[in-house]
Amino acid sequence: MRHFNQNSQTKYIRASARVAELRRFYGRIFKGLLAIIIVAAINYYLEGWSNPWFLWVVFGVGLGIGLRAIKLFGTTIVLGRDWEARKIEQLMNE
Repeated sequence: MRHFNQNSQTKYIRASARVAELRRFYGRIFKGLLAIIIVAAINYYLEGWSNPWFLWVVFGVGLGIGLRAIKLFGTTIVLGRDWEARKIEQLMNE
């Protein structure tokens, strides 16, 4: 019985850490979008859309969020969970 409780506690700690990571990730997305909106508004106010320099901010924020997403979710976002197994099976069948 003791092993079960320790195992449940370990799972809870891991799940809690994962939820905290996801919360920080979604917070970064919100802050990034807010920054983009503010910078775009400043860009429009100062120059209209004649020189859209705010796109550099969009690029930077997008790159940062993309790298965080890859770190958090791994490559499963791009290739899917069982991509490697499917690819091996496909190549063996050829």
